[in-house]
Amino acid sequence: EVQLVESGGGLVQAGGSLRLSCVVSGFSFDDYTIGWFRQAPGKEREGVSKISSRIGSTYYADSVKGRFTISSDNAKNTVYLQMNNLKPEDTAVYYCAAERGMFGSGMVFYNYEYWGQGTQVTVSS
Repeated sequence: EVQLVESGGGLVQAGGSLRLSCVVSGFSFDDYTIGWFRQAPGKEREGVSKISSRIGSTYYADSVKGRFTISSDNAKNTVYLQMNNLKPEDTAVYYCAAERGMFGSGMVFYNYEYWGQGTQVTVSS
């Protein structure tokens, strides 16, 4: 059974930090790109960051460059999203998802085959 399980969300003040985790099971970690998306109420789902541990590539949306860092621990089948200098506009439900295919540029949510249940991140001003 394929599972992606996120954790690490919560409430933090602006300027603070959180680290999200996504534990993956049920498929070969190296065969997929793992991405983080977020969706705020009334807004479209936005691709935040992605990583391919197989080719060692990462991607960040412009809105999070320099503040967020994505990493993976292959031994633990886990992808992390370290979020620093959080802003109120980062408030959203964060989802991890898995895509099999070319790493490519950008992030298109309908290319992602498997999704986690999401974790809420709330940044207060």
